[in-house]
Order: sequence, then C-alpha cells, then structure tokens
Amino acid sequence: MSQPLLIRARARRFRSVGRLLAVRVLGVLAVLLVLSMVIFALMHLAPGDIVKNLLGNRPSSPEAVAAIREQYNLDDPMWLQYLKWLGGLLTGDLGQSIRLQIPVADAIAQRVGITLALCALAFVIALAVAVPLGVRSAAHAGSWLDRTANTLAVVGLSAPTFAVGLLLLYLFAYYVRLFPVYGAGSGGLDTLWHLVLPAITLALGLGAIIVKLTRTAMIRELESDYVTSARARGIPEAQVMRIALRNAAIPIVTGASLVLTFLVGGTVLAETTYALPGLGTLLQDSVLFKDIAVVQSLTLLVAVVIAVIALLADLIYLLLDPRIRRGGTPA
Repeated sequence: MSQPLLIRARARRFRSVGRLLAVRVLGVLAVLLVLSMVIFALMHLAPGDIVKNLLGNRPSSPEAVAAIREQYNLDDPMWLQYLKWLGGLLTGDLGQSIRLQIPVADAIAQRVGITLALCALAFVIALAVAVPLGVRSAAHAGSWLDRTANTLAVVGLSAPTFAVGLLLLYLFAYYVRLFPVYGAGSGGLDTLWHLVLPAITLALGLGAIIVKLTRTAMIRELESDYVTSARARGIPEAQVMRIALRNAAIPIVTGASLVLTFLVGGTVLAETTYALPGLGTLLQDSVLFKDIAVVQSLTLLVAVVIAVIALLADLIYLLLDPRIRRGGTPA
C-alpha cells in the first residue's frame, strides 16, 4: 500500500475509534443524568415527612424545620430543587451529613481510601489466582486439577461473604492468630495487613466467577482450528497458550469488569464483618439513620464508578481486538 493510502487508512481508523469512544462517553453521561434524577427522587420517595426524615433524631423546633427547608430548598419547585442539587454535585458541594454534622464530601473523603484499597487488593488477588487457575484447568480439562478448580469455584460461588469472613476470622485471627481481628490499622503496611483477610473474603467469590469465565473461554479457543493448525506446525505449547489466552481475553475482561461492579455489595458485608471504617459501613449507617444526603451522594458515586469501569472495559476492547479498531463496532 502506498504512503498516501496508508495515511488515509490510519486517519479513517482513528476517526472510527474516536467516534466509538464519543458514543460511549455520551451514553455514559446520559445514563448518569437519568440515574441522578432517580437518586434525587429518593429523598421525596422515602416514606414519611421529608423534613422529619432530614431532621433525624434532632429536635424538630420551628427554627430547625425552617433551617432544613432552606438548606434543602424544599420551598422551591421540584425541578429547581433538582437543578440546585445537581449544580452542587458538579461543584463538589454534596450537602451536610445530618448524622455526622460534617460536609458529606469530608465524610466520604475520610473513608474512601480504605474501600479503594480493599477493592483493589481483592481484585488483584482474584485475578492473580483465578486467571492462571482457569487457564491450567482448561489446558487439563477432566484432570484432577480441573476437578479441584471446579470444586473451589462452586464453593466460592455458593459461600456467603459474611460466612466466609467469620470462618477466616476464626481460623486466622482467633485460632492461628496470624492476622488482626478487626479495624483498619495505623496506616501504611499495618493497614495493608489488616486488609488481607477482608480482601481474601471478597476475592473468593470474585475469583470463582473469573475461574469459570477463563476456563470456558480458553476451552473454546483451544478447540479452534487455528490452535490445531499452530500445534501441527510445531509451535511450542507455551506460545500456543499465550495466543489462545489473548483471543480469550475479551470475554474474560467483560466478566471481570462486571464482577468488579459487584464488589460494592460485597464490600458492605466485608467491612461490617471486619469493622472497617470504609464507604460500605458509612452507607449502611447512613441508611439506618436516614442520613439522606450521604445516601444520595454514595449511591451516585457508586453509579459513577460502575460507569467508569464499563468505559474502561470498552477501552480495553480497543486494545485487545484490532477488528473493533478497524470497524469501530464490537465484534
């Protein structure tokens, strides 16, 4: 192909990729806008009087009621309340926590580090164990290794998070005394040490799903004609496995990104079991005490995180599959 034709082909490819990314980003923004409306409606859909819900356990004097109505713009039309609330979110003003009596942004900032570290550690442990185990299980389908991996995956899928957490606490905190019982530690490596058992608790369920996905995708690739041809040409088995794993990566990435979104629910249980001061326990306490400003902000934050994960998964597709880069649409 001549140089001008090559340049035009690359330009078309970049335009196609740019169009695909723009559509994805606009789709994510539209979904978040709709979710923000639904989440804002939580305050008005909650049973009981809005002012009493926002006041919580505080005395409902006329001055307190007037302050609450002014703070949350309750005398304005609904659409204006929503626009003011949305404007506050976009400028970083998430409101005031009724229960903690501090800005919601500060309450989230104080706890987000623990939750992010816990989720990241659990995800890394799950990937580091599950992907190699799934690949080996597919390469030796029907062997004792395959049966053992399937058994572990079934146990991981069926075991409740809180039950796994209590079992690990008994074995490795009370009986063997390798890990601390509860709390987030004093920072740095001590905090990381406190997060090991909660992360393993979360990683067990995540890893079980990823093992199943990896095994299924790898078996499909290993039974493909191009693998048979590669083996017939004498290509080393390790190289064949790398090629098959690369082609199986898209369903694995899809599954891993979807599984990652479910960390939020599991995090609430894990943080409660191990008494970790993260966003999960903050959300749980805020729901119990009807701290609506915190619940709204955390719910929207979770939606944003899930949307970003989905967008990152789309970007990984572009890196993994050249057919998507050329065509601009998923294969």
